[in-house]
Amino acid sequence: MAEVTIAMLGCGGMSGSHARQLSAMDEVDVVACVDVNEEIVNGYIERNLAEVEPQPSVHTDLDAMLAEVKPDGVVIASPHTLHFEHGMKCLEAGCHVLMEKPMVTSADHAYEMAAKVEESGKVFIIGYNTSCSPEFGYLREQIRNNTFGNLELVIGYITQGWMKATEGMWRQKPELSGGGQAYDSGAHLLNSLCWSVESNVAEVFAFVDNHGTAVDINSSINIKFESGVMASIVVSGNCPSGGGTHMAFIFDDGRVEIDGWGGGWIRVWKGGSQIKYPPITEPANNPDKNFIDSILGRGTPRTTPTNGIIQSELMDAIYESAETGQPAKPKRRG
Repeated sequence: MAEVTIAMLGCGGMSGSHARQLSAMDEVDVVACVDVNEEIVNGYIERNLAEVEPQPSVHTDLDAMLAEVKPDGVVIASPHTLHFEHGMKCLEAGCHVLMEKPMVTSADHAYEMAAKVEESGKVFIIGYNTSCSPEFGYLREQIRNNTFGNLELVIGYITQGWMKATEGMWRQKPELSGGGQAYDSGAHLLNSLCWSVESNVAEVFAFVDNHGTAVDINSSINIKFESGVMASIVVSGNCPSGGGTHMAFIFDDGRVEIDGWGGGWIRVWKGGSQIKYPPITEPANNPDKNFIDSILGRGTPRTTPTNGIIQSELMDAIYESAETGQPAKPKRRG
């Protein structure tokens, strides 16, 4: 038996990446998989965990799995609006949690989840792309240290053919997704922003276009943080040139341009001169490795419920502003 036993909740495409990463670690046994029917779970195991011995047990009921298997941790990759219920149940059962983004789909739920995490004392990580990347780790440290002076502005965009790719799927059903492209792929870009700036959101002015669907497809979002940093983010879900992303962090003595999706590239300017080889020394990481390292006490979480709270407040304000046509302020507790 490995040091850490993990159950997979939600057997969709993104979950498979987590399963493959985790099952490749010597310290980890993936012991159970849960979804709405056995056919989905068996297909998932065949695609992602065929070489695992013994094979994970198959479940269609979360409560029963938690009671029978008693895993050390659970990876939650269920539809967005189910994250709150599933996360609370797993924490109540004494499990560590790796939650796919977004953490939850309302600020009220975010605060309740954060309180439950603190009460439980368990590791809780949100599976964002960039918080574990060396490039974004470097960027955040430069912002903290004022290496390039004060951060003043951030711009960014992401493009995907999301609308056509998700047609008929749960991601375009508000009762399951909580929102559209801004809550789905756009969440990565918005978290890259919030995780790096490390400030509460003060005000938001947003426009969205649903393109005749039930959820947002395109968004244009202006954000002012309490620190004074201003940001402008465009989220595109109807562009055939998928996978495009770019962010620029603009300081009063420099600029950092970076891949906002995964931190795969970075360009840095100090004053008027480009730094050809930025001194990035942090080792490569990913949410799955960070999850296991944090459980075993050899690392600390790169994301916490605080990140989930800030993003939930931001998303609530984005949708309020888009609906009212007016700026919106996050409804913050405390």
